[in-house]
Amino acid sequence: MSEPPYWDEATACLSRCDAVMAGLIARYPERLRRQGDSFRTLVRAIVGQQISIKAADSVWGRLEALLGRVTPAALLAQDEAALRQAGLSRPKIRYLRQLARYYLDQDITDVYWQSRPLTDIRCELLQLSGIGPWTVEMFAIFHLHEPDVFSPGDIGLQKAVGRLYFGKPVLPRDELAAFSRRWQPFRTVAAWYLWRHLDSEPVIY
Repeated sequence: MSEPPYWDEATACLSRCDAVMAGLIARYPERLRRQGDSFRTLVRAIVGQQISIKAADSVWGRLEALLGRVTPAALLAQDEAALRQAGLSRPKIRYLRQLARYYLDQDITDVYWQSRPLTDIRCELLQLSGIGPWTVEMFAIFHLHEPDVFSPGDIGLQKAVGRLYFGKPVLPRDELAAFSRRWQPFRTVAAWYLWRHLDSEPVIY
């Protein structure tokens, strides 16, 4: 499992410019780490769409138990009933199957994504059903390890920033997008610590 090469520089920078972030960094010693290949990351992000982290972890555990290694071929080999039994909705099954076919048809490997600009990756992924801006942002953070990605539409980030900085249950998306500029050029790292504040275990995609 690899970690971003910029992590030490980022945490030092964030600690100097933001006292709240400095407290989070001191409290949580873990780091963002790449957990698997690009297909696995995208599948896990789709599984996690519009459900809680706890629910997503539960569905993911059942999906891994069903498939073993999560690969395009393994996913396509399962019938819909088995995938539904794992906790996937019919739309998510359709999205995952389309993604699996895309990987196989295009012969996509991790090198394919890592050698391209994020703007091109975003445009390509957004053409696939079931992949929106949030899923691309999770992919850029958790697999590509881009240093300055933030997801103002993420409810967890809205909650964390609202509570920590404003004393509000949730910070509206537009306000969060503007507020996040204080953490440039390391918004990926700031996002990871904000999620870490909310969850007993580090977020994984």
